[in-house]
Amino acid sequence: MKALNLCSLAVAAGLSLAAACAADAPSPGYFDLGSFAPPKSGGEFVEVNLKGNLLRFAAKVAEQQEPDAADLLKSIESVRVNVVGLDESNRGEIKKRIETLAARLQTEGWERIVTVQKDGEDVGVYTKAGSQDSIAGIVVTVVSHEGQAVFVNVVGELKPEKIAELGERLHISPLKQAGEAIEKKP
Repeated sequence: MKALNLCSLAVAAGLSLAAACAADAPSPGYFDLGSFAPPKSGGEFVEVNLKGNLLRFAAKVAEQQEPDAADLLKSIESVRVNVVGLDESNRGEIKKRIETLAARLQTEGWERIVTVQKDGEDVGVYTKAGSQDSIAGIVVTVVSHEGQAVFVNVVGELKPEKIAELGERLHISPLKQAGEAIEKKP
């Protein structure tokens, strides 16, 4: 009888631990971009990390004036944007990092839906399928000819037709362009 109680206790503890781990597990649309450091030349460096409570607050504020924007914000769990100025000290490392991220994204089941390589610019847009007609996440990587790299990860149950609107409202040009490309995709 004592062995049965210990076994039951072990199973209960295991299930509790599994539930706790599942609750802490990142959403399917989350992708770890890693950490970034400013360029040694002192160039541009921007880091934006918007999560749950702040996004819900923004949705509440927007509800009265812009209900469409509020609905869009309610579907988002997190937004991460990093902009890193490029100089000779980090250009090679950033390009190699983008190659590594692209390989990881593919390995982890993300679909590359946009590739642009033109005039010194390199853009990649990846999506992770969500439930029904939604996207669980989007990752955008950009190396611009203007000397900056941009990394974006948006997590949530996103409707493809709303991604361009999200880019517009959050002033994230690569996300806006990605959304437009997704809308055009057959």
